[in-house]
Amino acid sequence: MSWLVLVVSGVLEAVWATALDRSRGLSRLGPSVVFVAALVASMAGLAYAMGRLPVGTSYAVWVGIGAVLTVAFAMATGEETVSASKVLFLGMIVGGVIGLKLVH
Repeated sequence: MSWLVLVVSGVLEAVWATALDRSRGLSRLGPSVVFVAALVASMAGLAYAMGRLPVGTSYAVWVGIGAVLTVAFAMATGEETVSASKVLFLGMIVGGVIGLKLVH
């Protein structure tokens, strides 16, 4: 259960990071509300997971999932360029997250 909560929290990290960008410095209400809600839920899930998993592993998985999904969403929407090297390095992060799960 802790791993599932951690993965969902990582997804929510990507949500709040994207919403923060779209809020234009918290000046737009809709994205600002999404930012705050996703941030609180993401942190709560991370805290839950850290109570049951090692802090370093939890944080690395949370950041890795959030970072990969944030960049992937930005590439999918055209806000960030796509390149083979970016895809390769994002794949390496995903591999690291999977590796941390396998060795835990």
